[in-house]
Order: sequence, then structure tokens, then C-alpha cells
Amino acid sequence: MKDKQIVVVLDFGGQYKDLIARRVRELGVYSIILSGDTTTDEILSYNPIGIITTGGPKSVYKPNSPLCEKELLESGIPVLGICYGMQMMAYILGGKVSSASVSEYGQTKAKVIHESKLFANTDSELKVLMSHTDRIITLPEGFVATVKTENCPIAAMENNDKRLYGVQFHPEVTHTIKGKKIIRNFLYNICNAKGDYNMKNYIETAVEEIRKQVGNEQVLLGLSGGVDSAVCAALISKAIPNQLVCIFVDHGFMRMNEAEEVKQAFADKSLKLIAVDASERFLKKLEGVTDPEKKRKIIGAEFVEVFNDEALKLGRIKFLAQGTIYPDVIESGNGKAATIKSHHNVGGLPEKMGFSGLVEPLRGLFKDEVRKVGRELGLPTAITERQPFPGPGLAIRIIGEITKEKLDMLREADYIYREEIGKMKKKPSQYFAVLTNTKTVGVMGDERTYGYVLALRAVVTGDFMTADYAHIPQSILAKISKRITNEVHGITRIVYDITGKPPATIEWE
Repeated sequence: MKDKQIVVVLDFGGQYKDLIARRVRELGVYSIILSGDTTTDEILSYNPIGIITTGGPKSVYKPNSPLCEKELLESGIPVLGICYGMQMMAYILGGKVSSASVSEYGQTKAKVIHESKLFANTDSELKVLMSHTDRIITLPEGFVATVKTENCPIAAMENNDKRLYGVQFHPEVTHTIKGKKIIRNFLYNICNAKGDYNMKNYIETAVEEIRKQVGNEQVLLGLSGGVDSAVCAALISKAIPNQLVCIFVDHGFMRMNEAEEVKQAFADKSLKLIAVDASERFLKKLEGVTDPEKKRKIIGAEFVEVFNDEALKLGRIKFLAQGTIYPDVIESGNGKAATIKSHHNVGGLPEKMGFSGLVEPLRGLFKDEVRKVGRELGLPTAITERQPFPGPGLAIRIIGEITKEKLDMLREADYIYREEIGKMKKKPSQYFAVLTNTKTVGVMGDERTYGYVLALRAVVTGDFMTADYAHIPQSILAKISKRITNEVHGITRIVYDITGKPPATIEWE
């Protein structure tokens, strides 16, 4: 983000690095995530107004534990160390860190014991999320303890003169009640942030960059119907009207009415939309396939084939657009960052297609920011608020072999379920139906039936890394069950999944 203030989040293996960066952005400051072993010179090249060091699974006093360079802590730029990041700060600057006699996990009561800019306008008694087995025993020279808990005398520390601050707890999570206020204090009271980051400005910058990159050339985009590709299409079409060609491949595994919603959403946009109904082609490829990983691979490969077939009909197009977003980049390894999992849309241009340029206007955004951009661009809520949906779609929400009959059955049942849950004032984070490969006996109108078991899944989560099952009122579940068994032929029994993540994943396959 050109000409915008930046906060660097240095990652030392903490599970909440994305959440920290998102919190900073929510508070109006642009953030980027860099690997913890990034050199001080490289970090300073971004001209950051502040640095946040994350938690991590290691002990700072053990060999080969990741550490930032001491020069970074002596650069004069404000640093906030979180959990491991705080222990690392203390260790590097001469303090002592050792294993705690009593570990702390979960929400814990804490007390502010020293006046601090970091805790301005919070409460003297705090509820914070602790997750540590090590603790600081001796403070570095010039530091004071600012917060304590029953089992941790140094739950926060600071050297205000050197603008170095540390918290043993996690202010980025909702379980720390005043956590967002603490981060705000760091940004505005300590880093002197201006709050110059918002989605309207992001759109203006992205439009300018797209125009500069593309000029008068055409751009090709594979439109999946998901939030990322849809917002990508809307943004590019705003920047370069009538120069974007979108290929929408309908593999036949989308939810009820979604294919039509995609077509309608872009009917009035300045782009060319090519819609391909390839449902029969995909079904034929999946005949007899039951393994979910094989399903994924077959669908992915076939999607590329259909896209390529259509693209070749268009002749030479110079630029390929992708809806790559920031978490894709982070997980696939960015610079020195470790690769968590690879993404198909990260890593450059497909060799066989002959493209010479890649347009990725969402590459720096998190999912919630992508939704905001979509709303700013006037996309309908059916697109911008679309629930997470796997690329293979309903194909991996049908356990076992996929048939047209099963797809129609699941599509209708899932629609009823989502329709009823949609009426709730407080909705779960994600909810969907799964057609199992189990059949059970039933009775309807004195007749014996033998139909499928349908599983309902609904979860509540803040970041989709962990999730609890949603406590949907029994009256609503009863209504959903009655509607589905009455209205959808072939489903005899309804069950509700009450498993959290972990131990389960959100999806069944």
C-alpha cells in the first residue's frame, strides 16, 4: 500500500499471526506479515511505524529457537511483543526466562500494577487469554512490570523510554476482553498512527495499479462463483471496463440457485461473461469414485481442462487474473515464511497458457476485507456474504459416489436448511448439509421407506481455525427435520453434528 503507514507483524510460529494483522487493519492501519528471521535492514526498508512480534511454540532459552536481531529492538521503532514475542524481547535484552512452576491456559484474571500508555482507558482488572509454559523471571534493565496475574508476576512489561512493550497474554483474541483497545493504544498512543487505511482507499489504489499494469490489453479470469473471484472480477471491471473476460465453469456441484446468482451479479458489469455448463462432463469423470481426495483431484484437473478449452477459443490474451488473497500467500510461503500448504493460485503463471502477466488485486487482503471491497463495489449480498464453500462444492458433501439423484437431493435439503437458519437473528458462522452414504428404515403413511441419513452441520467460530458446534434451538431443528423429510424424496432421517474443531474439521470430507 503505497504512501500508507505500515505495521510489521513478525511471525515466530504463532497460530494467531493472521488475527494480529487483521486486528491492526480493523483499527485503520495497514499491516504485513514477515517471517521472524527477516533481517532488520529488510524490516526497516518498509519504514514501519511499529512492529508486533507474535507468539510461538518454542522456548527462547533453548538452542535454535527463533530470535529477532537485537538491532531491531534498538532501532527506536515501537515494538509490542506478544507471548513468545515478549519473552524473546526480555531474553535478548538481558532478562531471564525460564519454565513456569504453574502454566496458565485459558481466560485468566489480571491486574494492571503500573500506569502505562498501553493500558490507557482499560480497566485495572482485566480478563485475558493466557497460553504459556514459560515466563519472565527477571526483567531486562530499564523495564517495569505493568500487569500481573496470580501465577505470573510479570504478565506485561515495558520500557517506555525505548518504546518497547510486551504482554504475556493474547490481546488479539476475543477472550481478552479489552484486547482490541490495548492494540489500539499501541497503534495510536505509541506508534502515532493516523488511521489512513480503509477499503475505499484500497479500491482507488488497486484501480490505479490495474490500469497502469494492463493498459489497453485484455484480462482473462476464471470465475468460480466464490467471494474472492467475484470481487476480483468486479474490481478489475471497474478499473478497465470491457477489457475483462470471465469464464464461469459450472461443474454442477454448486448450491441451489448459485449459478444463476453469479450470472445475474455480473449482468450489468462492464465485462464479457462466458458461462459453461459442464455438469455432465464432471459427473461422467466421477463415476464410481468414492475417495474424497480423488474427487478433489479429478474435479481440479477437469476444471483446468474446461477452462483451457474455452480460453483457447478466445485467441491470445496477455493477462491472467486470479482472486489470490493474503492468507493464500502466507500459507504458501512468502519470502522466508514456512510453507503450511500450497495453493493452486499462488506461485506464478501457468506455463501452457502463454500468459505474460498476472493480475492479483486482492493479494494483500484478508477475507473479511475482500467482502468489504465487494460491498463497496455494489455486489449483491448473495455474493459478498456467501458462506465458505469448497472448490469441489457439493461433491465433497456427498459421502461416497456422486450421482445426479444425490446431488438434486442434497441441493434441495441444503437449501431448506439454509433457508430456515437464515431466519434466525443470530446465525452460526457456517452451516450446511451433508448427504451420508448410510441408509435407514423409515415409515411414511403406513408404508416402509428406506432412505438416506442427512447430517446437518453448523459451527460458531471467529477465525475458522477452531470452532464450536452451534447450539441451534431444538424447535428450529425439529422444523428443519420435518420440512426436509416431507419435501425431499429419498431422505428418511436427519442427524445433527455436535463435534467441535478440533477434533473434527468443519467439512466432513
